[in-house]
Amino acid sequence: MKGPRETDFAYQSVYRYLTHLINEPVSDTRVRLPSLRQLADRLSVSISTIQYAYSLLEKEGRVYSVAKSGYYALPVSAINAPGNGNDLLESVYFSARCPGMLVLSADEPALLQPLDSPLLLLERELLRQYPRQPQPPSQPCGELELRTALAARYTTTPVRCWHADDVYIGADLRGVLEILIAVLSLKDAAVVLESPCDWAILRLLQAADVQVIELPLQTDGGLDVEQLKKLLETHPVRLVVLSSALNMPRGSLADDDNRRAIAQLLEQHGSWVLENDCYGELEFEPGGLRFRDLLDPDRLIVFSTFEKIIGPEAPYGFLLSRHFNAELQRHFLLRAFRLSPIRQKAIARLYGNGRIDQHLHVLRRLLKDRKVQMTQLLQERLGDALHFVEPQGGATIWVRSLRQVDVRRVFQRLLKHQVVIAPGELFSLQGLHTQHLRLSHSFGGDHDLAAALSLLGDALRLESLD
Repeated sequence: MKGPRETDFAYQSVYRYLTHLINEPVSDTRVRLPSLRQLADRLSVSISTIQYAYSLLEKEGRVYSVAKSGYYALPVSAINAPGNGNDLLESVYFSARCPGMLVLSADEPALLQPLDSPLLLLERELLRQYPRQPQPPSQPCGELELRTALAARYTTTPVRCWHADDVYIGADLRGVLEILIAVLSLKDAAVVLESPCDWAILRLLQAADVQVIELPLQTDGGLDVEQLKKLLETHPVRLVVLSSALNMPRGSLADDDNRRAIAQLLEQHGSWVLENDCYGELEFEPGGLRFRDLLDPDRLIVFSTFEKIIGPEAPYGFLLSRHFNAELQRHFLLRAFRLSPIRQKAIARLYGNGRIDQHLHVLRRLLKDRKVQMTQLLQERLGDALHFVEPQGGATIWVRSLRQVDVRRVFQRLLKHQVVIAPGELFSLQGLHTQHLRLSHSFGGDHDLAAALSLLGDALRLESLD
């Protein structure tokens, strides 16, 4: 493989290399791709970087894995192009990876200010410190140093405290959540979650035959306490999934009184709560209450990922739980996640030396500046066509069409102009948010955003159902 361009992330070079491998075969049979370790050795990058590149291709439907066999792919000629009756989510993923696209559907805040350079520099220093270090004993739940750092970061009081043995780290968030679904025996169980909800979580629950009950957020960003109370009283709810504070994709925050009322209700019912903390560090003005500040930690499980704040060089997912230790350890051991201990140590050192907090301070400011630019443009160009929620964190804006439109057709029309949006229906399994879409305000490249928003306005008018 040719050396990566200076502005590239390592995973992007690996992604292009794998794309070339997929494009080479001329037969219509499945093609076996190199293993993670083979590619890591061949390309001189970490296994986690290879795994992230594979995961991107897997999301696009171009790569699939077979247990104990490896990764396989079909040539591009055998893959349907988006827009021909494919699954909408697959079309979004596929289109976003096509060259020249303005991707207004993305949710990658760390790419605005990635922490990959300090991370990789620290990793190289650690490799020099420990040359040819013998392979440490297996740590299937993650590197102890990183688990210790996470436990310390999430500990706030002597009661609301965590220890390294409560922390579990996996190769990515998807793998960690799949383990959690199995450990909690969620198949056919009723799970309540706020809506809109991240499509990755929705699809995982759907694939596991979980009975998903969506609780729509109110216009102020809070949850309807009476509606949740009714659900808890009339359904055998196994689990309630809540954002720690910042809901994505809305980018909204419930006020503290609403959070306290919800927490009190959940305590009364003895409900198990799964707290989504993937965006907990990305509030523009941090310092508000988290649900974990209010709930009994013995009935709480927290999950998150480093990817949203560090970037794609740190794709690991993790969870914190005081219970189910034996089952969690068994499932992590069976998964046999191959995680670089040196990279995990490097991430731990970034937490320990305060580099993460410095980075977050800069990242939040950049995200807020981009948000201001984007909302001003939306107001100027599309104020008569769209209503948007003023985001209080993150890298996206949740908008609603003021006219009745077919958002799928808007999506297809924009693809012809090389613009990708995320229709709101992706964030629900029950047909909610069909008049909404998610836009990114932290994309790269030299695209003309004002022109793209004009195209969006044209598409909305042309596809109006009024």
